[in-house]
Parts: sequence; C-alpha cells; structure tokens
Amino acid sequence: MTSLDAIDRKIIQLLRGDGRMSNSDLAEAVGLSQSACLRRRQLMEHAGIIRGYTALIDEPDVANPTIAIVQITLERQTEEYLARFEAAVRKCPEVDQCYLMTGMSDYLLRVVARDTADYERIHKEQLSRMPGVLRIQSAFTLRSVIRGNSGV
Repeated sequence: MTSLDAIDRKIIQLLRGDGRMSNSDLAEAVGLSQSACLRRRQLMEHAGIIRGYTALIDEPDVANPTIAIVQITLERQTEEYLARFEAAVRKCPEVDQCYLMTGMSDYLLRVVARDTADYERIHKEQLSRMPGVLRIQSAFTLRSVIRGNSGV
C-alpha cells in the first residue's frame, strides 16, 4: 500500500470514532460496496496503518482515579538505558501510556492511581526504582477535557 486516498482517510476517521463499526455500516458511510470496503480495511491492516482495535475502559472500581502526568529524565540517553527503562515501564500496570520525548525530559507517562497516597506508593516502589531514572516530575490532572478515541 503506497498512499492513502480520501476514502482510506474517511475509513480511518470512522474507525477512530467506532472501532466496532460493522463493515456494512462502514461501506455505506464511505460509499463503497461491502467487499471493496473490506478489501481496503484489510490492506490497511496488513500494511500496519491500522495496527489494531482498542476498548476504552473506565475504571469500575475507582470512581474518580487520580491521574498523574509524569516526566522521567534518565541518567543517560543511550540505547541500553532507553531499552532497560522501557522494559521496566512495560511491567508497571499503573502506567497506561508512555512516550519517548524530545525536550527537557526523556519520557512522559500517564499513571492511573486510586488516590494520591496510591500514587506515592507507585512513585516510591516502582517509578523511582526503574533503571537509569535520574529525575521524576509529576503533575496531577484536575479533570479530563478530551478522552478516548484519538486513534493513536
């Protein structure tokens, strides 16, 4: 697959809004036959443009979780340090997003905790013990403005 046309982009836009949309509804929305729509969708999946489908889950046992946005700075930025940190952060279930960054910090994490005391535990027992961590800066969210189906 070389490039996306307007129909491919429309398919992606619709799937970002509803990843469970039936092929029949998707085909109708973009003006294709069901078989042509399915073929395009499968081509984008095989090309890695569509990497998967995700369920957006609210925390049922936590009515109002504490969300911390955490900046991590490593001691060094070598491949070894990056790989060791990334392997460790993947094992931390409270971290639901992690980005390698440019700028002042090396990583940006989204951490979900029950409350600030739970975040303190996560900070002490997990984040501060990850390999190569030099500095941790945390900020707590007040409320969510946009959530969910950005597709990234």
